[in-house]
Amino acid sequence: MRLQARPASRSFHKFPAISATPRSFLAAILSFTCVLSLTVELPASAATPAAAKDKKRKQDPSLKGLPITELSADEAILHALNRLAYGPRPGDVERVRQMGLAKWIERQLNPNSIDDGALDARLSDYPTLRMSTAKLIDEYPQPKQAEKQAEKQAQVQAQQGQRRSEAAAETVARDMQGAQGQTAGGGGGEATQQNAANAKQEMSDAPAPMKQEPPEGNPPTKGVGRRDVLGGDPNNVPRAIADDSKRPPRIVAELSMSKVTRAIYSERQLQQVMDDFWFNHFNVFAGKGEDRYYLTSYERDVIQPHAFGKFKDLVTATAKSPAMLFYLDNFLSADPRAAQRQAMERAARQQMRRGRFGWPPPARPAANPQQAKKNERGLNENYGRELMELHTLGVDGGYTQKDVTEVARCFTGWTIDKPRQYADFKFDDRLHDPDPKIVLGKKIHAGGMKDGEQVIDLLVHHPSTAKFISTKLARRFVSDNPPPALINRMAETFQSSDGDIKAVLHTMIWSPEFWSRESYRAKIKTPFELVVSAVRALGTDVDTPMPLVQWVGRIGEPLYQCQPPTGYSDKSEAWVNTGALLNRLNYSLALAGNKMRGARTDVASLLGVDASAEPKTALDRAVQVFLGGQAAPTTVETLEKQLDNPQVLQAKLDDSRKQVDLGVVAGLVLGAPEFQRR
Repeated sequence: MRLQARPASRSFHKFPAISATPRSFLAAILSFTCVLSLTVELPASAATPAAAKDKKRKQDPSLKGLPITELSADEAILHALNRLAYGPRPGDVERVRQMGLAKWIERQLNPNSIDDGALDARLSDYPTLRMSTAKLIDEYPQPKQAEKQAEKQAQVQAQQGQRRSEAAAETVARDMQGAQGQTAGGGGGEATQQNAANAKQEMSDAPAPMKQEPPEGNPPTKGVGRRDVLGGDPNNVPRAIADDSKRPPRIVAELSMSKVTRAIYSERQLQQVMDDFWFNHFNVFAGKGEDRYYLTSYERDVIQPHAFGKFKDLVTATAKSPAMLFYLDNFLSADPRAAQRQAMERAARQQMRRGRFGWPPPARPAANPQQAKKNERGLNENYGRELMELHTLGVDGGYTQKDVTEVARCFTGWTIDKPRQYADFKFDDRLHDPDPKIVLGKKIHAGGMKDGEQVIDLLVHHPSTAKFISTKLARRFVSDNPPPALINRMAETFQSSDGDIKAVLHTMIWSPEFWSRESYRAKIKTPFELVVSAVRALGTDVDTPMPLVQWVGRIGEPLYQCQPPTGYSDKSEAWVNTGALLNRLNYSLALAGNKMRGARTDVASLLGVDASAEPKTALDRAVQVFLGGQAAPTTVETLEKQLDNPQVLQAKLDDSRKQVDLGVVAGLVLGAPEFQRR
């Protein structure tokens, strides 16, 4: 069996795919192994040597100050880098060891103490990140808005052009009438008049700049649908990026690329992990109308500044965010009696003015019931429900449907000022329900906007919220089923610290449960975590992060595209299936094999050039570098069986001289079950 040669000029437009090849057979075997090992909990003692069980381990100096008794120093550092960061880069384990793990964690809990200038330089490539919502709406208009702007511009240009062309045509006609000499083919004046008429027609019919047909773009961008802006072949260039357009999809594209870039290159790793956690907790779907314009400010001004602060401040900021107000429709919510109340107030004012001057009341046109019903705004319970179910108390938090309605009444009038111009938060007292409400047995009647603020204060201080948020944090950082004792301690810290997020994280990280053998490699990486951690593990230099963004979506987690308010699941069963695992392996092979546009990996520098001469040496070094030397016997056995594969050896079957393809070996190890865990 021979390897099919691929033209070098197209190397960035191809990536390994599951097909009828030796590699596909290996992919199927590894994926089957992955499914078995990822869905079955391995015994805690499996990775612990028998001698270590009987002898109490002496703590390494680099672990001083942390309650670590079951993990070695290397294991503990890898554990921290996989849970509190997006995985180790080459040399990270040694750097953390020299600094001391506790000191590294303290720095991560205080991200402003870490210089991140190199990341800022990379993010300067994305101008939308620094724009206000008003500027984004203005510079990246919707197609219909762009057409309207173009039509206005075209009308002005056409009018000016028409006047100029008419004047020019008249001047030419006058000049030619007095000219002597006719051409044999007919009157020169007639021809000139025809040319002038053509010029006039040309100028008046000239399309506006935005109406012109766009130039032919890169071939891969043809046929990209509106809903597939960031989808399809990860090595193709999305239209929103390829033509450097001012289309709205570019806003979300730059957000996605910056998210990947931050996760790969930021020194403030825990900040990036927490940003992702809180965005998922307070999820907003980019595909809903104007939210594509609001998300930039939402992540930059709401999520990031409050990631380590007080939970109450974070909830309040999300409640007032145009992104959340629009996503959960609260900007439309109003007291059903508001319209009638406003009509009565207008009538009273008019009656007062007429009575003062003795004017007769004007004849009033007959009301249109259908139109009145269409314009009527009522109570919307979406935000009230999700605020309690998903943001604070949890589904079992002890609230009722009556509480949902009452909370919705409290947030009437929380709306958006000029949603399609600058989209600022606005409280409209005219839409607010002024009557008292009862939420969780407590009377809410602070008045106006304070009703909603009083509800937030009530919910964030409720014991159910402390437990719910502590559970979600422990599930994200410890295990899918975190120990109840740990959750209880975290909840106690939440309540005693007035919802201080950093204090809760400190309680969790300085707990024995966090560093237990049961927690080590107990979590499955989400597609985003897998994509980023593989780049970091390989030390890949990324110039163009869009293919990575597309791979995240291809594996199953398209960024900013989670439609339900629940956000993406953080449990293993959501990500473990054969199709997703095959895509994970294909991604690893493409990345390590330099088959990805805009990403360059030097595997030889990690494994050693001499490793290319001996397959077993290459495999052993890859396991050591990427898995910390820890791989299950079944994984090693599966990989060793493929070392004679022609695709691994880069040779024909009858060729006596063989050289190991280090990219394939590295890709297979990154696709192994152990790397899928964190």
